[in-house]
Amino acid sequence: MKLYLSSYKFGDNPQQLADLYGENKKVAVIVNAWDVYPDGERRQSGIQKEIDGLSQIGLKPELIDLRNYFNKPEELKNKLNEFGGLWVTGGNTFVLRRAYKESGMDNWLQTHMRDKELVYAGYSAGVCILSPSLMGLETVDEPNTIPDGYKDEIIWDGLNIIDFAFAPHYKSDHPESEMVDNEVEHYQKTGVKFKTLHDGEVIIMETN
Repeated sequence: MKLYLSSYKFGDNPQQLADLYGENKKVAVIVNAWDVYPDGERRQSGIQKEIDGLSQIGLKPELIDLRNYFNKPEELKNKLNEFGGLWVTGGNTFVLRRAYKESGMDNWLQTHMRDKELVYAGYSAGVCILSPSLMGLETVDEPNTIPDGYKDEIIWDGLNIIDFAFAPHYKSDHPESEMVDNEVEHYQKTGVKFKTLHDGEVIIMETN
């Protein structure tokens, strides 16, 4: 699986994301980390900006709301198999982790780690969820925020698709930047392997 791990939005060179795609340029856009925010005009405007950004680099985005697939993992699997990649936004990592579990997205991703054509791209929470553990992220994201339709269990296990904790918005002009300093301090004290990214920076890699 090809990974495009951004600190914020598409990074400084979005064409690098487009270049990862082969013939299948369909992208599943997943914004469930935003489910902590109410559905409304502001949310729709944010979704449209994500879709427009992907379209501008030649990709074919389609919004996939994981809430529609809670307890329907087979339906989600069949739908996701249509796409060449995914674009997962930032937001609340703990909410996104719940959405992945309730829909079966976590299992689907882990079974596709050896798919050399699939692109997993995202920023902030959309990348943090790939780490081995979400411990430490509570310094930035509220674990106990439960949107309607979600179970209240806090899931501390990440997907273990990358072998490091991801600390986005580091020393950046972002409202969470100061909280990320606390996150990094936690990793340093506990001996957790981590990587920091400034907004605009991107890590491009492949799963082993």
